[in-house]
Amino acid sequence: MATERASVDQDGRAGAGLAEDSVIVETVDLRRVYQVGSEQVHALRGVNLKIRRGQFAAFKGRSGSGKTTLLNLIGGLDQPTSGKVYLFGREISSLSEAERTKLRRDKLGFVFQSFALIPTFTAYENVELPLRIARVGARERRERAMHCLTIVGLRRWADHRPFEMSGGQQQRLSIARALVRSPEIIIADEPTGELDSETGRRIILLFQQLVREEGVTILMASHDPTVDEFVSDVYQLVDGQIVDHISYGG
Repeated sequence: MATERASVDQDGRAGAGLAEDSVIVETVDLRRVYQVGSEQVHALRGVNLKIRRGQFAAFKGRSGSGKTTLLNLIGGLDQPTSGKVYLFGREISSLSEAERTKLRRDKLGFVFQSFALIPTFTAYENVELPLRIARVGARERRERAMHCLTIVGLRRWADHRPFEMSGGQQQRLSIARALVRSPEIIIADEPTGELDSETGRRIILLFQQLVREEGVTILMASHDPTVDEFVSDVYQLVDGQIVDHISYGG
């Protein structure tokens, strides 16, 4: 895991009091236009954003407000129509596809609403897979995968398959998989969208714990009104623009 720890303010929120020079994500006049039939859909309209190391940031807004598009662009899963995305000081659209893939693999973890687990694999095998792809040695794979399962409270479930687990357990498993390569940033798109309110709350608490204890920066799109209690920053999107930013970091 990252060795740098996020600071915590007096309210117990992660991400408070970090220096400006720790900016690890920046977007400059970011725009994304999709062609749908004969019409152009402006998904993002000039987004300017800076994210500091150790932030737990929630991006909120109605469906179609641009949350997922913004996260996809930051994660290098999509390319902007215009504008720039900088990750760790590198302008990612100037990188080759191989370089972007390496950046995602080495620095980013992804958590999706639909879990995206391999149903025929055990929990352990799902978490270990990214390490196997990266040709990490067997002993290190075992130690790392079991450590991440322990972090999310699933060590006892290592030999179970996803269909034997609850929705909340499956989402925790997807978080363990996202953690296994020791990412600096986790990008989570509606991670509680398929969960009941109490299970969703537990997932958000787990994210908060990861920010505090593992030093991970988390960028999360969410409709959940309760996330404001736990995050360091809330960005409100309307029609592809950030119209409000509330920081609880002081």
